[in-house]
Amino acid sequence: MEKVPMTAEGYRVLDDQLKQLKSVERPSVIAAISEAREHGDLSENAEYHAAKERQGWIEGSIADIEDKLSRAQVIDVSKLSGDQVKFGATVTVVDEDTEEEGRYQIVGEHEADVKAGKISVASPIARAMISKEVGDVVEVNTPGGVKAYEILKVEWK
Repeated sequence: MEKVPMTAEGYRVLDDQLKQLKSVERPSVIAAISEAREHGDLSENAEYHAAKERQGWIEGSIADIEDKLSRAQVIDVSKLSGDQVKFGATVTVVDEDTEEEGRYQIVGEHEADVKAGKISVASPIARAMISKEVGDVVEVNTPGGVKAYEILKVEWK
């Protein structure tokens, strides 16, 4: 069984989603199905079919989150340190062509949110940066061609 690396924050977010699905969404959809059944003929009851479809989505989401949580390898970033880029590091880079700076935290796949500065450990840029240090230049294949980034800073929070 393959472990799913995630930060403590990522684990908490998934756990909160699971609690929301089980304690709010699931009872809500069960009530909607019950109400739709009272309307009679189920074969032509759009409310019933929509509620059943939603129930399927909720149950699938619950199973997916429970699977991730059971395989979670929670990494406490606050206890990490060093100059090398690893999972959980917040890395400041500069694009060598445009001189544009970027700051990214390397997180688990389900935690990735580029707008929030969180990139998946499986992303091309994160894979290129792993094991590198401040001052190293990494090359990343992008749809627009090869981009070079210099690592300016590695932080742990």
